[in-house]
Amino acid sequence: MKQNIFIKDVEKALQQIIDSGIPEKTIMSQLDVFKDGIRPIQINRPCTHQDGIIDIPDDKFDQLKNKFSQAVEQGRVMKFVPASGAATRMFKPLASLCSKYETIDQKTLEQTNQQIDSDKEFTLNFIHSLHQFSFFTKLKSVLSSQGESFEQLYQNQDYKKIIESVLTEKGLNYANVPKGMIPFHTYGDQSRTAFEEHLVEAVSYTTDRHGIARIHFTVPPQHKSSIETHFLKTKNQYEKDRIRIDISLSIQKNKTNTIAVNIDNQAFRTQADELLFRPSGHGALLENLNELNGDIIFLKNIDNVVPDHLKPWTFLYKKVLGGHLIQLQERIFAYIIELTKKNMHQIHLPEIQEFAQNELFIYFPHNFNAQSTEKQIDYLIHVMNRPIRVCGMVKNQGQAGGGSFWVDHADQSLSLQIVEKTQVDFQNPGQESAFNKSTHFNPVDLVCGVKDYKGNAFDLINFVDYNAGFISYKSKDGKDLKALELPSLWNGSMADWITVFVEVPLITFNPVKTVNDLLKKEHQNLQTI
Repeated sequence: MKQNIFIKDVEKALQQIIDSGIPEKTIMSQLDVFKDGIRPIQINRPCTHQDGIIDIPDDKFDQLKNKFSQAVEQGRVMKFVPASGAATRMFKPLASLCSKYETIDQKTLEQTNQQIDSDKEFTLNFIHSLHQFSFFTKLKSVLSSQGESFEQLYQNQDYKKIIESVLTEKGLNYANVPKGMIPFHTYGDQSRTAFEEHLVEAVSYTTDRHGIARIHFTVPPQHKSSIETHFLKTKNQYEKDRIRIDISLSIQKNKTNTIAVNIDNQAFRTQADELLFRPSGHGALLENLNELNGDIIFLKNIDNVVPDHLKPWTFLYKKVLGGHLIQLQERIFAYIIELTKKNMHQIHLPEIQEFAQNELFIYFPHNFNAQSTEKQIDYLIHVMNRPIRVCGMVKNQGQAGGGSFWVDHADQSLSLQIVEKTQVDFQNPGQESAFNKSTHFNPVDLVCGVKDYKGNAFDLINFVDYNAGFISYKSKDGKDLKALELPSLWNGSMADWITVFVEVPLITFNPVKTVNDLLKKEHQNLQTI
């Protein structure tokens, strides 16, 4: 173990490392990353139509839906939803104002202060639209149980008490619960949380011939019990016509945490003189995905759900994307079986190469055709025998997040990647320009094929680009520190997968990043939009 771990109390540090479950070799590697830095990703060019992004014609939909339905009936399909995040960020502007003002009323919110005008505008919109939120009835009820009247508080402009009744333990405590527990949509006198909306989705496109719909959530450990209770109370509402929803939960593993360092790259120590290990971002959830022993897995964020009247669009494109993946898989498996027989007279190498290049977007070296037939076969097996993902992409509307790009690699090859802003060197004008020319955005609408041509599960850990993580700057106990994020789940963690980008309509992407996003017409359960 290197000296920088052992500044003080060797035995205590060693015990912490053992307790963390993180291998010593991994910790040393993480320390080297802090020291050496992470090389920014090298964008070759943005993906565009006919150059990395495909459109699936409408006349192919029925064929793909039928192919998908066959896989669903066989029990091959499930859904995976990362839901470990708290709802804190949804309410951040409200919490920010509450920390700044003793009282919040109309006059306070209308006063001009350039630094927090956006928070005030957000709060005004929130306060005066409270009746439109699905949790409004619950808010009135919790205030009534405390001898308060919402109408009276609103009339008296006691906005701070109303906000605190939404955010804190004095009321609904929504700033401290998982985002999936927040009621999103209203149906008559009932409401549904984001968790429940995902159950409705799972029933629609994962239910097999035995009536089982499978869905897995990753959840925060401190809320696992309350989430289980929530599902026990609600899931029977969606288990109709002999359908059973198989819900499984997991938590992010401690062994995926990363060590923190000081600004000078020495191991960070807390006020208690202990090493600090931090959660390493949602890339750590690859371990959870890997342990599912799944086959065809849909991956979607917890907050990207819509009311029932808009769900047909979601269901349609889930089935089309799934059908396209299965269609590609069938050809991949057939070709690999053909290649492994190595019957030189029967193998159609040009046909297989054309398929891999044009439909799987796999790079071939310039000298491929000059190589021996044996080497060509080995290369084709190597590049096709990998996990595959079909990613729905929406047209870029200026959203903050990742886009679709052709990326350069050190071995002179190219591949399709989802690239986040944090991965790009914006000091390089060419890279900044390439990123800003992105035509499509990643809504996290993925369907993944994680079994090989023999029906065995891939070990997904073998397909990660560990150089695709990033270093962020945080603080603890009043001291600055550097934190290491593992490669994101749909970025570096899937960097070596076969990747296919398909354009999907913008209507399939309706995330709720702030509570006021629930005021958008798409979330108001209007029958026409």
